[in-house]
Amino acid sequence: MNDEKGVMVGGAMMVPSKNIVENAMNANNVKTLVAAVTAAGLGETLSSGGPFTVFAPTDEAFEKLPEGTVDTLIKPENKSKLTDILTYHVVSGAWKAEDLKDGEQMVETLQGGKLKIVKKDGKVWVNDAMVIVANVISSNGVTHVIDTVLMPK
Repeated sequence: MNDEKGVMVGGAMMVPSKNIVENAMNANNVKTLVAAVTAAGLGETLSSGGPFTVFAPTDEAFEKLPEGTVDTLIKPENKSKLTDILTYHVVSGAWKAEDLKDGEQMVETLQGGKLKIVKKDGKVWVNDAMVIVANVISSNGVTHVIDTVLMPK
């Protein structure tokens, strides 16, 4: 369900006039990501800057991490590592799925690492994560919901 009015994510309508963080805060399936962004102090950046493309892991994606990983990462003493992981999910520019070429391409993240994006048979993969909801348009970029947390190499 994707039209001019927005797209449904986590049981809530994502509205193009809201920024990336405002839309994420309304979705029921990315609460862990929102908590992590808040703990890392990235809320302001992702609310006002841009345009950005964010690959947003679901709560289920975070649950696939080893037990205790999220609790450890959101501690103040681990803010730097958490920031590295979160900014590895963000790319400069607003990249919609249809803007991506078929095949494989590498893109640089805000963290400085590279993501391998593969588009094949109408599906988009980012490293080992599959895009499960594409093209969530916000006022300052695009979000693609993914099923796996991306870890910088």
